[in-house]
Amino acid sequence: MCRTGRYAIVTSAFAHHGEENCLRGHAGSGTIFFGQCNLRCVFCQNWDISQSDHAGREYSAEPIAKMMLALQEHGCHNINFVTPSHVVPQIMEAIALAVDNGLKVPIVYNTGGYDTVETIRLLDGLIDIYMPDFKLFSSEVCARYLTAEDYVEHACLAIAEMHRQVGDLRFTPDGIACRGLLIRHLVMPGLLTESEQIFRWLAYNISRDTFINIMAQYRPAHKVGDVTTDEHGKQSIRFEKINRSPNYHEMNQAYQLARDIGLWRFDKE
Repeated sequence: MCRTGRYAIVTSAFAHHGEENCLRGHAGSGTIFFGQCNLRCVFCQNWDISQSDHAGREYSAEPIAKMMLALQEHGCHNINFVTPSHVVPQIMEAIALAVDNGLKVPIVYNTGGYDTVETIRLLDGLIDIYMPDFKLFSSEVCARYLTAEDYVEHACLAIAEMHRQVGDLRFTPDGIACRGLLIRHLVMPGLLTESEQIFRWLAYNISRDTFINIMAQYRPAHKVGDVTTDEHGKQSIRFEKINRSPNYHEMNQAYQLARDIGLWRFDKE
């Protein structure tokens, strides 16, 4: 699925000033974007990176370690691995080299949430901040939009292990995240039931102190909104139910659902 071999594909490495406030601070989050992905979300806004065979190039552990050290030297508050699930062995190689050469800033594991618990256990002691997406909850909806019917099964196990390792999100005196779990949830149009189930699971199974970024940035992308024609010449819009952004009412309802369930530490982005 991820079309990745011995070496990780890196598409970019830079100081990112568009991440959560607690990650970017004043100097940016040192993001390293990996090409390809172990999911095939039909609405992916980064599909040209995550699902294209032409983005980025392969790097061995040594140059990835050098990227990490260069971002630290630039002043970045952390090293932020974006879409890392399918290249964990390669990341572990690079971390070992970077630490041996002076890497000290926290490491962020910025994942789509489709991780095996065995993989997360391998990372125990290496990752300071886990930042998984928690996209959807019901298997039918996951199969339709993520092409992964078992997404929630793996996401729940992985997130529980992440929390066991690092606990709730904690900050330095100047407000920069230094260790813990940060959940991202992208609110999708017409799917507030999915959001409610996710909030409820987090509150009851992880912690009511879970830090969650409830995001309003969903927009139709990738395959959503494509026009298809059947054998009779009839046209239809693919994934029509999610072919719009969430409206103001839906976002306010999502925030209220989180509050009502008992979650109180959340961003609105």
